[in-house]
Amino acid sequence: MNEKEALGDIKLIENQTKADLENHVELVAGDEVQRADDQGQLSGHEELSPTRLYKRRWIMVFMFSAYSLCNSYQWIQYGIIGNIFMKFYNVDAFTIDWMSMIYMLTYIPFIFPVTWLLDKKGLRVIALVATALNCAGTWIKVASVKPNLFAVTFLGQFCCSCAQVFILGMPSRIASVWFGSEEVSTACSIGVFGNQLGIAIGFLVPPILVPNVDDIDELAHHISIMFYITAGVATFLFILVVFVFQEHPTLPPTQAQATARSIPPEQYSYISSILRLLRNKAFILLIITYGLNVGCFYAVGTLLNRMIIEHYPGEEVNAGRIGLTIVIAGMVGSLICGIWLDKTKTYKQTTLSVYFMSLVGMIVYAATLSLGHLWVVFITAGALGFFMTGYLPLGFEFAVELTYPESEGTSSGLLNCSAQVFGIIFTICQGKIIDRFGTLAGNIFLCVFLLIGTIITGLIKSDLKRQNANQLAKAKEEGQRSGQDYGATALISKPQTPPSQA
Repeated sequence: MNEKEALGDIKLIENQTKADLENHVELVAGDEVQRADDQGQLSGHEELSPTRLYKRRWIMVFMFSAYSLCNSYQWIQYGIIGNIFMKFYNVDAFTIDWMSMIYMLTYIPFIFPVTWLLDKKGLRVIALVATALNCAGTWIKVASVKPNLFAVTFLGQFCCSCAQVFILGMPSRIASVWFGSEEVSTACSIGVFGNQLGIAIGFLVPPILVPNVDDIDELAHHISIMFYITAGVATFLFILVVFVFQEHPTLPPTQAQATARSIPPEQYSYISSILRLLRNKAFILLIITYGLNVGCFYAVGTLLNRMIIEHYPGEEVNAGRIGLTIVIAGMVGSLICGIWLDKTKTYKQTTLSVYFMSLVGMIVYAATLSLGHLWVVFITAGALGFFMTGYLPLGFEFAVELTYPESEGTSSGLLNCSAQVFGIIFTICQGKIIDRFGTLAGNIFLCVFLLIGTIITGLIKSDLKRQNANQLAKAKEEGQRSGQDYGATALISKPQTPPSQA
């Protein structure tokens, strides 16, 4: 690359990112600008921070996926065999629905203090608290296997729902802290993959372990086995996190992450970060659209047993298998979308396409559910899941791009908070609509909101700030390799006059 080409590339990237990055630095980095400028004058040029990718990063993301799996499995373990738990605990359908909705409700008030704790204490503390709460919840459930102890089993589910607050928004943070710029979307997809796999197991395993038998003592025995297995896995994962989980790598994986580390903790304001995010119009639109899409998925998952049993009585096991099909297809979609984003960086185009196909999938699923052919439901549910659950990592990664250099935990937390709010609203409303008008009307209700979400997604302005920052760092490195300092800056240093213009 000759001098003019390098200078032109650098100035192009600087013009794209200069305003946003300098405004952020003025708010949160204070005198770091002047200090970096003084160091640059002393040394004659600015050095890039050393970066490195560690093999241990794969252990971290798969360990996170494992304990995320164990937690998300419990979200649906009551709902997918709701009719059986209704009989065992002698409660109504709406009460069993709350065993799933408590996950959504708990998230809303606790996400903000948990995000603050993440920014102050880091990933390891969050992982320890998550696995400890999840472990405690599973053992409380073990002690609740009696028909008169519904309050105890609800308490156990509440503990697990609290653990979820420490888990749900972490994939993008782990990806950014541990992975390079060419693999962050794939890593985020793997993190989300664990959550989806847990939901898939939650659809599949409970109907197998807990058959619909009339004898209450036999039913208690089956439920007890299910709870003991879950408690054993949760305990093992808690011990594993205690001894293996690491806060962050010694050297950052990217220049963007190196810059994030360079901002002193005392200069970071969580409240200011929240306010900056709420002033980001593109991110606000993404919060709404993400909430609409994922809220629909929560409603479908929670009410799936009720919808299938209404049209196919006695098919509890197949209801679970249909849920499994939805999530497995979504896991494939998540991985494909993650790899696609790493290759193409087409965040808005991919997000809009997947959102539109989620709408199409929901329409086809609603139209075919009552045809009387279970194999058709399997196919249409799989198509719905491929796009609807495949959207989850897209939303996380698009949010990080729109909000960089703000904390990934904060942006993900706001997305998930929106999803929980819409999830509760959609689950309650669709449940009431199904009870009064049938499953078709309930599914049409969700289709309307997916259409609204698709339209709003098309209005989001694609401003990929993290990608611009990484491109700026690469352009600077190319300039240094040519033997000249062209004045490119990674994030917080002021541009200087290139040697050719001095």
